[in-house]
Amino acid sequence: MRRRHAVVVGAGIGGLTAAIALHRRGWDVTVCERAPEPPTTGAGIGLAPNALRALQAIGVGAAHAVGTAVPATMGARRRDGRWLTRVGTAAMAARYGLAPLAVPRPAFTAALAAALPPEALRYGTAVTAVDDPAGWPAVRTAAGEDLPADLVVSADGIHSPLRRAFFPSHPGLHYIGESAWRTIVDAPDLRISDMSETWGRGERFGVTPLADGRFYLYATAVVPAGTRSADPRAELRRRFGSWHDPIPDLLDRVDRLHPADVLQNDLHDLAAPLPALHHGRIAWLGDAAHAMAPNLGQGGCQAIEDAVVLAHLLPGGDGGSPPGGGGAGGTDPVPAALAAYTAARRDRTDAVRLRARRAGRLGALRSPLAAAARDLAVLATPSRIALRGLDDLFNGFRLPGDAPGVRRR
Repeated sequence: MRRRHAVVVGAGIGGLTAAIALHRRGWDVTVCERAPEPPTTGAGIGLAPNALRALQAIGVGAAHAVGTAVPATMGARRRDGRWLTRVGTAAMAARYGLAPLAVPRPAFTAALAAALPPEALRYGTAVTAVDDPAGWPAVRTAAGEDLPADLVVSADGIHSPLRRAFFPSHPGLHYIGESAWRTIVDAPDLRISDMSETWGRGERFGVTPLADGRFYLYATAVVPAGTRSADPRAELRRRFGSWHDPIPDLLDRVDRLHPADVLQNDLHDLAAPLPALHHGRIAWLGDAAHAMAPNLGQGGCQAIEDAVVLAHLLPGGDGGSPPGGGGAGGTDPVPAALAAYTAARRDRTDAVRLRARRAGRLGALRSPLAAAARDLAVLATPSRIALRGLDDLFNGFRLPGDAPGVRRR
């Protein structure tokens, strides 16, 4: 009796997490990634308690892989530096069982890849099509290969070609009106211990201490789609150079980077939910399934949740049948498992997508009166109430079959 085989399209965080989870359930896994090699530069990613709990469920310790340093506090500030809201990460750990962790994306991706057999990873392998998705799929690559699979995991990102191919009537992506800059800098002398997002009018600047001691910086501005400057470093200095400390000092570090090390992307989310997160034997996860604005820091976290729930619902790797045959009991269980995956994940991920969109609208307010009213409302909200508002996000991960309220640690 053969082992079941999954082809994962995309070696980002969601795809690699799915590959690890399936591999540990006994599946043979092939990960096809169009990029010629793993990323060596990039931005940071925040792993909230829900994502860390999901990783623990498959035996992945993110802190062990990339460091354990966490910021002392998290909150929002005005451009003059006044805190609007602030909560200690110790209080978050006490409430949710785990403190959030921010890590460099390339290092985290490398740690996930290292948990897979080397032969499972195929960089420089672009997937061009999936044939017979409702029967026994064959994944076609640009090199002319056909890879047979019991399951195809579409983790091919926000512009997912497989999503467009199999949901041709879906409206696709929606530009949320902002462009974002992201980079990582070394600044140990600044002794920054706070994770903060500063709000202006139509502009934001975020500072996140990473687990390896560096700092992930991001900034957003309300601009027409496609707006670009000749030098992103100069653009950041022009927009944010007069903001509160330590932003000017951090921009000094940005000025020392190569311009290519400052990433800029227009921000999009999915215009509407997909009708399902599966089609035949294809399952979509992460940005391919429910691209969302980064305002809650949940895009990568929800991809991790997707991957862990998907593998949990699927049968183990042993017991696969030849193409056209049934499982050990005469009926292959994979299609039913994918329907259960859609039922388990679609509503939660769409609720997070919509909440992230709403949060972004508050941060992007440009009217002086509207921005002042927003700031006063946030300032008047006790931190314990603000923290309670994160319960459904940070306590929301649950494997199907777990009783409500079960916290996996």
